[in-house]
Amino acid sequence: APLLKSIPIRSRSFAIEPEITAKVAKRGCRIFEVPISYVGRTNQEGKKIRFRDALKAVGAMVRYWLVDDVYAPDEYGSHILTSLERAQRFNRWMADTVAPHVRARVLEIGAGIGNITLWLQPRERYVASDINPAYLHYLENLRVGRPYLQVAKVDLGIDEDFSPFEGQLDTVVCLNVLEHVADPLGALRRMRSVLAPGGRLVLYVPGHPWLYSSLDEVLGHRCRYDKAALTAELEQTGFVIEKLHPFNRFGVPGWFWNGKILRRRHFSRVQLKIFDLLVPILSRLDRFVPTPGLGWVAVARRPEDAA
Repeated sequence: APLLKSIPIRSRSFAIEPEITAKVAKRGCRIFEVPISYVGRTNQEGKKIRFRDALKAVGAMVRYWLVDDVYAPDEYGSHILTSLERAQRFNRWMADTVAPHVRARVLEIGAGIGNITLWLQPRERYVASDINPAYLHYLENLRVGRPYLQVAKVDLGIDEDFSPFEGQLDTVVCLNVLEHVADPLGALRRMRSVLAPGGRLVLYVPGHPWLYSSLDEVLGHRCRYDKAALTAELEQTGFVIEKLHPFNRFGVPGWFWNGKILRRRHFSRVQLKIFDLLVPILSRLDRFVPTPGLGWVAVARRPEDAA
């Protein structure tokens, strides 16, 4: 019931059956067929009704194959974030960028539905965390066949959520999360607390305050970081920066046009799909482009002699 309540249902006819099936499948649930007894609707024009029902079913299949309308609006912005999470080539690019810095015992903050998580496995120990109950339920399904995978609710604002992992891990992965929290210094200190001396924080945040737009507002971004601000926060919380470089330079024009010029409050699925198709080419050219990136990738270390 909680799963179905979190899915927006648009159909008011026979199409509700294929709509629910398509959306549950897109949410990554395992579906089992069971035998049922079924008697189709009939009246004096019984054949026409069955034909109309069949057309509605096919129409719903095509519509919800093309449209990723699988999360109802909620306090976590699931309906917005899921459109970004469907960009699988982009997710792979992000995962490939951070993977060389990820070690054996990992805590991932804000794992969502696991699009980055799956690319960073297997590991000796991997804790995938989030605060969204729907995402946590989804992540639990990923544990099948992965004995090293643990799922936990970890809120960057709550000390107690970090206590079970204190000093036990060698990597914290935090992508697209720090910009959401009200107390970034507290969040960084909590992430530092779970790292053993020498452990790494692998971080991604949106870049450049001048890019802040309506898209940031709808995503709940507290800010966009410049290099100096991000460096200052990491150093204030006891981290030593090993690497800090821009990421996704080709995404800047689209973000500026949609957010600053058009003031949009949603992402164009067509634009996202086109961009995702081009990622294999853009990812190879990105480092050669002498312009700012849409965000920053930072690798910071807890010093060996840190208390």
